[in-house]
Amino acid sequence: MTLQATPLNHAHRAAGARMVDFGGWDMPVNYGSQIEEHHIVRSDAGMFDVSHMCVVDIEGANVRAFLRGLVANNVDKLQAPGKALYSCMLNQQGFVIDDLIIYFMNESWFRLVVNAGTAQKDVAWMRAQNEAGQHGLSITERRDGANPMALIAVQGPNARAKVWEVLPEAKAASSEIKPFNAVVVKDTKFGEVMVARTGYTGEDGFEIGFPAGQAEAVWNALLAVGVKPAGLGARDTLRLEAGMNLYGQDMDESVNPLDAGLAWTIDLVSERDFIGKAALLQMGQRAQFLGLILREKGGVLRAHQKVIVAGSDSVGEITSGTFSPTMQQAIALARLPLGVAVGDTVHVEIRDKKLAASVVKLPFVRNGKILAA
Repeated sequence: MTLQATPLNHAHRAAGARMVDFGGWDMPVNYGSQIEEHHIVRSDAGMFDVSHMCVVDIEGANVRAFLRGLVANNVDKLQAPGKALYSCMLNQQGFVIDDLIIYFMNESWFRLVVNAGTAQKDVAWMRAQNEAGQHGLSITERRDGANPMALIAVQGPNARAKVWEVLPEAKAASSEIKPFNAVVVKDTKFGEVMVARTGYTGEDGFEIGFPAGQAEAVWNALLAVGVKPAGLGARDTLRLEAGMNLYGQDMDESVNPLDAGLAWTIDLVSERDFIGKAALLQMGQRAQFLGLILREKGGVLRAHQKVIVAGSDSVGEITSGTFSPTMQQAIALARLPLGVAVGDTVHVEIRDKKLAASVVKLPFVRNGKILAA
């Protein structure tokens, strides 16, 4: 099978990246040291090629009404241009098709960013709902289409300042935007650029989108001001420390979003109906999503390990686990029985052992600070 490649594939290989198959994409897992890449994001600024993610532009007179019914969060929260919203898109059974970010550009144009591996499925689903509801919308994916976009996430305490060195035209427009907001700057030396104060690391920074043909020029300009490349390995340890779900790992089309700790992304208060709402209300929450810190030596927390709760017949399961470079401890995200409380001790089955772990509130780390110990 031929792997798909982002516009930065040559740049990764020129930098000596170790490339891996990531859901059918040829992507860098690290450029030498995953641990160093992790720490540079927490302490300075690192950048990730996220061009395998898919930008989808939805345009037309009925786009807001369409999105009201398509996603579980309420797009009526989006009133100021550039405001962003994180949401799940559910199937009729109330399970997660994908998690995504929605940007309100204007009343006839909303921009979505969906996950790489689910992009084709997502766009097909959106088009089917558009046709079924006769909304008359234009749904354009911007990853492989006529005007493809590339995406680079620049993350870390110094990330925004370094982006402004590369995009001085964007400084005035983006210096005052709050997290989960974006601006589009039309006239830069790289063409039209979207600068969004979003990310997947628990650090401040920008995700920037621009014409795919400018990808290497933007990447090299960021390198020149001291932004270090980081690969999938660091991205995973950073997002796990930040308590952020990964689609396909912590949730999928067999998972109720309430059980994945995503109740905050679902509007069940308003009278608005959305796909999957009735099924979700009928199911309710059946488990909770919390963090674990291993308290005994002898193993590392990994996905699919069983979590034993004393005095309960119910068994939990780790969905993602790693050794935290920031905390220097084994940590995990886990789906646990409803009776478990923060501060409880549980036991994780690691090979032939049952090792003690503490239940903690997420996130573990945010903005360089350890919040769970």
